[in-house]
Amino acid sequence: MGNAPLIAGFDAGQTHTRCRLARLVANGAPQVLAEAEGPGVSHLDAPDGEQRFGQALAVSLAAARQALEQHADTGDALAAAAIGASGIEAGSSVQRRGQRLAAAALDLAPQRVLVTGDERTALEGARGEARAGILLISGTGCIALGRNARGQQHRCGGWGWLLDGAGSATDIGRDGLALTLQMADGRHQDTPLRQTLWQALDLAIDDGASPQAIKALVVQPGFGAAGFARLAPLVHQHAMAGDADALAIVHKSAVALASMAAAIARQLELDAPPVWPAGGALEHLLLLRQSVAQALAACHPGAHLVPGAGDGCAGALQLAAELAAELAAEPLRPR
Repeated sequence: MGNAPLIAGFDAGQTHTRCRLARLVANGAPQVLAEAEGPGVSHLDAPDGEQRFGQALAVSLAAARQALEQHADTGDALAAAAIGASGIEAGSSVQRRGQRLAAAALDLAPQRVLVTGDERTALEGARGEARAGILLISGTGCIALGRNARGQQHRCGGWGWLLDGAGSATDIGRDGLALTLQMADGRHQDTPLRQTLWQALDLAIDDGASPQAIKALVVQPGFGAAGFARLAPLVHQHAMAGDADALAIVHKSAVALASMAAAIARQLELDAPPVWPAGGALEHLLLLRQSVAQALAACHPGAHLVPGAGDGCAGALQLAAELAAELAAEPLRPR
């Protein structure tokens, strides 16, 4: 198998980047050899966005190559690589810039690299052999992407946490924290939810300065969407215990997620599509996932949650395999 082309698939998220190396076996399918992680990425227009993007790819690839050497495989050059990255919009100037940056970071000809949004590689991984279905992602942010049997795609959401985060861990955490401030100033009945969330922020509910401290904390550059999202499991914990306020917050997010999937099903004329849940919130917050299933049954009967066939790295490897096959059939133009 040493002479089989070596390809790489990357899943580049905001917290970390995974690189998976594989060789193409006789039927063109990728056979995974090694996997490793590197730092996360941010939008290319964010401060240090381009540097972080290149570093994430280079570091994760180097770590995966090191793991590959431990398995006594060769250090062949990559035949192709595909990257699914947070913040990359298909067909945009950001995608074209990402393409150039990835080619430089991986030391590949631009023709050998494909850069796209991580929701698209995640869809490719989740669907496996299925021709149609909907990917529903809820993590720090949220987005949904579907495809029908004709290969047409439609997306909903993913417009950033400041504009369109309903259904995300960010929204669950932020809504919970906002409600505790209403409790503090007497607009809402106080509950143990306030104690839990304020304790997580190292603040005391009997300290009159705590509300002002929260107001200042959430606008700090290091807080942002991730800061709110870290509170989501605590809100979910209270919902699981029957807290009515927390239940309402989780239900609101579940309805928002189900409505995204239902909108895609209507646009793509999918009567009973599989809906593949992905992202940390849907993976770890059981009640949220159960509530999404119930909301789906109400707004688009026939749509149903099912586990995906694979993850974003698997989807990226599949796209890299297709790219490698195309390049083998058509010689590259000079770099």
